[in-house]
Amino acid sequence: MGKWGMRGLLAGLVTVAGCSPPPAPPATAAVDPGFEAAQQQWRVQRYQALTATDGWTALVGLHWLDLQAHFIGSGPGSGVRLAVGPERLGMLSREQGQWWLTPEAGVQVTLGDTPVKGRVRLQTDKDPQPTLLGFDGGKGQLSIIRRGNRDALRVKHADAPSRRDFAGLTYWPGGPQWQVRARFVPHPAGTTLPIVDITGLTTPMPNAGAVEFDHDGRHWKLEAIGEPGRPLFLIFADRTSGHGSYPAGRYLDTDAPGADGFVTVDFNHAYNPPCAFTAFATCPLAPPENRLDLRVEAGEKAYHLPEGEG
Repeated sequence: MGKWGMRGLLAGLVTVAGCSPPPAPPATAAVDPGFEAAQQQWRVQRYQALTATDGWTALVGLHWLDLQAHFIGSGPGSGVRLAVGPERLGMLSREQGQWWLTPEAGVQVTLGDTPVKGRVRLQTDKDPQPTLLGFDGGKGQLSIIRRGNRDALRVKHADAPSRRDFAGLTYWPGGPQWQVRARFVPHPAGTTLPIVDITGLTTPMPNAGAVEFDHDGRHWKLEAIGEPGRPLFLIFADRTSGHGSYPAGRYLDTDAPGADGFVTVDFNHAYNPPCAFTAFATCPLAPPENRLDLRVEAGEKAYHLPEGEG
C-alpha cells in the first residue's frame, strides 16, 4: 500500500473511532478584576445619586413663572399646582427681579435645617448660592432655575413615582477598549458653543476646546463644554442613539486635561441625561459637532419605565 493510501486508512480509522481532536475553544479576553471593580463602584455611585431623595428621579414639577405672584400648593386653587405636598404652601412673588416666598400660616418651610420665619428670598441656579427650600417634613424641595430670560420653579419630592418605582439601569458590554486617551485641543479664550436644550432654548456655553482620539481605526473629535483648566463635560450622540441608547444622546464627565495635554475619556461612564427619567428637566442636547458615526456600545442603555407606565 502506498503512503497516501496508508494515510487515508489511518484518517478513516481515527474518524470511525471518534477520536478526532476537538475544536479549539474560542479565545476569550482576560477580565481585569481592577477594571471590573472600578466600573461596579461607578455604577453603584451613579444609582445612588440618581435615586437620592433629591436626585433626578425625585423631580415632580417644572413650573414656568410668567406672573408677578403665584399661589403654591397641591390644592385646586393654586396657580402653581404641586403634584405632592401641602394643599396650600405659600405665595411666591417677584419684586424688582427677585423672588420671595411667604409660607402659608402653619406650614413649615425650611432653609437648610432652619425653619423659615416670615418671607425668604430665593436665588436662582445662576446665582453664586442658589436657594433650596425644604417642605413637607423635609421630603420636598423647591428651587428657582433660570433659562434664558425665563424663570421656573423646580420641585422635587422623595415620594415621586419616578423615584419610588425606579426600574434600574442597564449597560452596554463596554470594556477597557472604551477607555480612550484623547488629546485636548484648546480653543481661543472666550470661545462658546451654542447648545440647544430640550425646551428649544439655545444657550452659548463655554467651549474650552475639543478632545480628539482614535478608535476602530478612525479619528474622532468631540467638542467639550467647560472653562480652561477645569473638568470637561461632553454631550454626544452616536449610532446607538435611538437604537438601544437614549435617543437625544448621552453625557460624559472627564477630569481636567493633564499637563501633557491629554485626558482619559471613559465611554463606560457615559450616562443618560435627566430627561431620560423625568419630563420635568431641561436637558442640553448633543450639538451637531458631537454626533459620531460610530456605535458606542459602552455606558448606559436607554431607560425603560416600569411596565404599565408612560
